[in-house]
Amino acid sequence: MSETAEPILSVRDLVVETIGYDRRPILESISLDVRAGETLCVVGESGSGKSVTSLAVMGLLPRKSLRMASGSIRLAGEELAGASGAHLRSLRATRMAMIFQEPMTALNPVLTVGRQIEEVLETHSRLGAGERRARVLDMLEKVHLPDIERVYRSYPHQLSGGQRQRIMIAMALVLQPKLLIADEPTTALDVTTQAQILLLIRELQEKHGTAVLFITHDMGVVADIADRVVVVRRGRQVEEGPVKRILAEPRETYTQDLLRSVPALSPRPARPETSQRTVLETIELTKRYHRPALFGKGAETVAADAVSFTLKRGRTLGIVGESGSGKSTVARCVMRLVDPSSGAIRVRGEDISDLGRAALRPHRRHIQMVFQDPNRSLNPRIPIGESIIEGPVNYGTPRAEALKRARELLDLVGLPPDAVTRHPHEFSGGQRQRIAIARALAMEPEIIVADEAVSALDVSVQAQVLDLLADIQERLGVAILFITHDLRVAAQICDDIIVMQKGRIVEQGEAARVLTAPAEAYTRALFEAAPGRHWDFPNFRPLGAPPVETAPS
Repeated sequence: MSETAEPILSVRDLVVETIGYDRRPILESISLDVRAGETLCVVGESGSGKSVTSLAVMGLLPRKSLRMASGSIRLAGEELAGASGAHLRSLRATRMAMIFQEPMTALNPVLTVGRQIEEVLETHSRLGAGERRARVLDMLEKVHLPDIERVYRSYPHQLSGGQRQRIMIAMALVLQPKLLIADEPTTALDVTTQAQILLLIRELQEKHGTAVLFITHDMGVVADIADRVVVVRRGRQVEEGPVKRILAEPRETYTQDLLRSVPALSPRPARPETSQRTVLETIELTKRYHRPALFGKGAETVAADAVSFTLKRGRTLGIVGESGSGKSTVARCVMRLVDPSSGAIRVRGEDISDLGRAALRPHRRHIQMVFQDPNRSLNPRIPIGESIIEGPVNYGTPRAEALKRARELLDLVGLPPDAVTRHPHEFSGGQRQRIAIARALAMEPEIIVADEAVSALDVSVQAQVLDLLADIQERLGVAILFITHDLRVAAQICDDIIVMQKGRIVEQGEAARVLTAPAEAYTRALFEAAPGRHWDFPNFRPLGAPPVETAPS
């Protein structure tokens, strides 16, 4: 890659604004270059304008709400600002392509993945049916998918998250475009799958000299793949430079704050046990799923296999592992959202594993859940106050008393009490997750099950929510079962760790021991795959390097 080479993508003074009577800028004077074989990472918090930048380049801004007001976007020297929709469509896949964050929403659920990749070739090439099929199979092999004939015939729901993301990469690169835009393509993936996807993008980039514009909020990913970095905040470009300079010598306060928010991989100091009271226990908890077949017995999948653990009052127990390891299955069994096949689940000493709906009702108030996506767990049609008081009112609390408690809980999670009258769409992602936590606390539970509760949040908001959970735990003594694929998050919040693989516990113990001296090869592999593990982000230095003196902000 030559610094003097003509950029594949050159953006100059890009301004994007809303459409309507209250026009306001979403992006203000964004400028960047990406050269052949180079990876440029655009980083910032949610709402900073990262994804809007990528959509503007692709010509995919929502026509009814956003428009490019001014600036220049040049692809291999050709000006795209003002280009017709038909011309932009002809450039997509052939000269520029995009990988989206969630492949399940980008792939057609009723077409096989092979057919969907073939559609790209059918639209943009003159290859015959046999040639198209051969090209698709070759691409599936290049993205390291197993049993490519089976994958070719599979529907999206029949593939894992990592495999679906590989399909998206194959679709994006099948015509060898000059520019690849990747918008948070690894956010929802576990660390080992994430590492494989990042390695795959780098490998294909080196083979074809592709320019990569990578959108992310994960500084670990930035450390592993970026050549240069652009930092954006509230639609403005605040800092730009080579990755090592940005990580080791951040000049702007905002960039420094982003780096300080990255959780360390080293676990927090062990906390003394303040209570010996066990509030949650599983004994040989097992969940099997049976897939019927047209002929024969069908197949059986063991999602959780003889899982046993105890959780004491005021403690946080983390369950970590790859996708498909069984950690979310355990959480859903504990909540009795799914019925276990065998084993015991004891809440405050009482076995709830085989209780019917009516018998479960008194126990549900003692164990509450915070889900990964508050958008899907909060009703968009009702004010958040109504969502928070729903549980207490159903259990007999007078409405006025429940609303008073809701205001107190909103204050506890750092939101104004008058927020009870507002709807979920009026809050940011981090604020909505705080609301979900307040709703869980409204039942005054002894146990909170948090299933990937911070994985979709950017690092600064993630740090705030983790601090909030720790503060609530200290004040109220609630126990937390914390499901995560992010070892950095586990290191910051967990007292004890369970590592799961293929439905079984392979290692468990105090977080300080498991994360610093893992006994099992699988745990070590998870740790080795953690993005940016060689960097001490809060101190702006590689691990093992001496502290760097920085000028006061």
